[in-house]
Amino acid sequence: MALLHNRISGEELKRRLMEETEPRITISFYKYFPIQNPQEFRDHLYKHLHNLKVFGRIYIAKEGINAQASILQSNFDAFKEFLYSINEFNNLRLNIAVDDDGKSFWVLSIKVRDKIVADGITDPGFSMETKGGYVDAQQMNKLLSEKGTIVIDMRNHYEYEVGHFENAIEIPSDTFREQLPMAVDMMKGNEEKNIIMYCTGGIRCEKASAYMLHNGFKNVFHLEGGIINYAQQVKESDQPSKFIGKNFVFDNRLGERITEDIISRCHQCGKPCDTHANCLNNGCHLLFIQCDECKEKFAGCCSNECKETIHLPLERQKQIRKGIDKGRNVFNKSKARLRPRLNES
Repeated sequence: MALLHNRISGEELKRRLMEETEPRITISFYKYFPIQNPQEFRDHLYKHLHNLKVFGRIYIAKEGINAQASILQSNFDAFKEFLYSINEFNNLRLNIAVDDDGKSFWVLSIKVRDKIVADGITDPGFSMETKGGYVDAQQMNKLLSEKGTIVIDMRNHYEYEVGHFENAIEIPSDTFREQLPMAVDMMKGNEEKNIIMYCTGGIRCEKASAYMLHNGFKNVFHLEGGIINYAQQVKESDQPSKFIGKNFVFDNRLGERITEDIISRCHQCGKPCDTHANCLNNGCHLLFIQCDECKEKFAGCCSNECKETIHLPLERQKQIRKGIDKGRNVFNKSKARLRPRLNES
């Protein structure tokens, strides 16, 4: 029977990745389309991608696929040939990372989920068949220059914080499922205006555009391929980038630079900085912005408490974090309970 799951430790796989000398290409893609048997489709993908030494994180559901992957340069053509051999993926757009060191993933994880994007939508009348119109980089820039255009960021607060389009409206929430009804409420009275929605790679804003149309909005667009595709297009066509700062990505890089602007600040000292990090205390693992000076001062931790913890014996550390559910442990300026930890001197 073919191997359908990884059997090697993450530490060993990461070590092997760091020793690789051949360049890798980081890509992302998604597509909404009906999958009758997600588990069977998942196993089919795993067998072929494992043989091609592809790493990455892929979600399969009855509504489609959402994928981020790292492919050896020498296997890239074979990867595309396999992908495009699947009818639904023929000539599918692949978003190639803008700022990439090839070390984004070190394991292949393909999981079956209820949805490829958790949206909280329970209305049986909602359908992805009716969605907003695509806009490319040139159309995006043109619409942004027109008076009355509304641009909405459908990403999380920590993504928006380090980079966003000029004059973009933030939907202040931790989750996409919360953002959808909030966007509808915030935009009431603008049903006839041009509304552009965007996200990292296009998957969230495409669903959001369909949800807005479902709720009575008339002129809804979404950025094709998201920020990643936009950045490639403006670079290739020598257009000005209306996206400012860094694009947060959900892999080991935690971000790719689009422009040199730094629009956020270190969550510990307040100096200009847009480098995300996870607290090195495994009982915390908070995602926050940390400058080099604070990284050295706090030994890669978010607080003195965590800094002291990582120097305890490993068994004691395990005892301390036993039973702790970190969940989505992300720094949010609106959550006052986190401020004292990040402002410790």
